[in-house]
Amino acid sequence: MIARYARPAMTRIWSDEARLARMLEVELAALDGWSALGVVPSDAVERLRSAARAPTPERVAELERETNHDVAAFVDAVAETLGDDGRWLHYGLTSSDVLDTALSLTVQEAGTLLLEGLERAFRAVVTRAEEHRDTLCMGRTHGVHAEPTTFGLKLAGWAFGLERDRGRVERALAGLRVGKLSGAVGQYAAIDPEVERIACERLGLEPVPSSTQILQRDRHAELLTSLAVLASSLDRFATEIRHLARTEVREVEEPFGRAQKGSSAMPHKRNPITAERICGLARVVRANALVGLENVALWHERDISHSSAERVVLPDSFLAIDYMLDRFAWLVEGLVVRPERMRANVESSHGLFFSQRLLSALVASGLPRDAAYRLVQRHAMRAWDEELDFRELARSDTEIAGRVDLDGVFAVDAYTAHVDTVLDRLRMLVATREAAVHA
Repeated sequence: MIARYARPAMTRIWSDEARLARMLEVELAALDGWSALGVVPSDAVERLRSAARAPTPERVAELERETNHDVAAFVDAVAETLGDDGRWLHYGLTSSDVLDTALSLTVQEAGTLLLEGLERAFRAVVTRAEEHRDTLCMGRTHGVHAEPTTFGLKLAGWAFGLERDRGRVERALAGLRVGKLSGAVGQYAAIDPEVERIACERLGLEPVPSSTQILQRDRHAELLTSLAVLASSLDRFATEIRHLARTEVREVEEPFGRAQKGSSAMPHKRNPITAERICGLARVVRANALVGLENVALWHERDISHSSAERVVLPDSFLAIDYMLDRFAWLVEGLVVRPERMRANVESSHGLFFSQRLLSALVASGLPRDAAYRLVQRHAMRAWDEELDFRELARSDTEIAGRVDLDGVFAVDAYTAHVDTVLDRLRMLVATREAAVHA
């Protein structure tokens, strides 16, 4: 991911320096296993743990130009300072034992950071949902006025969506909380399964139940697709903000700094650039998920067609999502909300949103549904085409006014009567999560 969209903490996790340090962790954990089995002398392992250092990316790259093999270059770089003890490094292992297990460690650390970002985003949405639980706004379907809702109810839906995203990401991370040290084709010919168990225990991972030369890539595909769904959720929320920020709607507005410039040419511009950036990066993360799916089908016990692609899409997906979550939380926390504009937009369609309530009242009064529908539709179309008030047209029609209580039908508070049902569910979710944290 280019530096523009990469935050420092996540960048460090996916850096070459961090990758080589984790590879060394795996090598040393394997030596602990061999030592426990009495194969590698315990004093040699102690000396190795004391002396071994992760090599610099530059040194590994220098050796790789000779070996044309990154893990062989890494092993040589570490061993060159260890003397005779260095012969035990990488004992019984194949490259993917180290690479895949180290990658699982990276994913766990990066996942922890993403979950923190998700938590901040969730909290921001919940706070604004509570703030605007009674802020009336127009609900739209097909981009057209449908019926009023509240802005808080809209945001509550976002919060529940983020909670579902959290569950998917957590499950995918759990699927990669595994390591493998099972040799060239996963049959433990060169390594004892007990070494794998001990090493994984040291690393905070579970030994995978079965492997080939690699961890099967359905696990990584699940992770990338869960990140893609999260990206799509953020895309949906950001798209809504962009629509509501349009000049003709102007119900919300992104935070705008005192010295900020919205356009190099037009001084009046205040564009939803952060929301648009989130939408754009979502396309990258979704595309990366396809690569993850393509990586599942490899030849026999493995080939390396997944490797080059994975080195791009995994870091980039984590870096992009980390950035998107940060920007989305910032956007929601500082979002300018205009309740007066929302109310004006509710009234701008001449009361047409009452059409279903009037239809239901007429049906309840005994009028056949199709007859009631056509009657209401006739007045609704006239109100729209001639810019007349739908409520007044209905009141002037004796066939309608004589059948139903129009004051009750045209009560705006009917649309907000059950908002608390959803907001209370959100409060319950928040309370349940807080109880789980403190349990």
